Amino acid sequence: MQQHPCVSFLFIRDDSVLLERRSLLKESDPGLIAIPGGHMEGSETQEQTLTREVEEELGVRALVHYYLCSLYHEASSELQLIHYYVVPNWQGDIAAYEADEVFWCEIASAQIGIAADRIALNEYVRLHSILG
Repeated sequence: MQQHPCVSFLFIRDDSVLLERRSLLKESDPGLIAIPGGHMEGSETQEQTLTREVEEELGVRALVHYYLCSLYHEASSELQLIHYYVVPNWQGDIAAYEADEVFWCEIASAQIGIAADRIALNEYVRLHSILG
């Protein structure tokens, strides 16, 4: 199975994370609750992918972001290496442009359908509790 690099972004507001319900038309993980993100294209860097995907998926611009971790996810059609970033500050009004919907969920009660996304969110919580 070919590996595909991806970038996902944890938008954090107070004690909530922004999640998406993936479109039923998506080839990869249709209908699942997930952290938004997308595939890297060509020779893009992770940061370039983050900037492009945030604008394409949510219609906003990330003002601040930092790297969290990288994890593998075996999607239905491919093996993804997902690079996770935290976005605590952005400009614009968030909307769902590629998912069926986006919504805020308390971090403690997030019901995420992708194991790698759950691990990344747990890593955010772990580091946030250590670093404050």
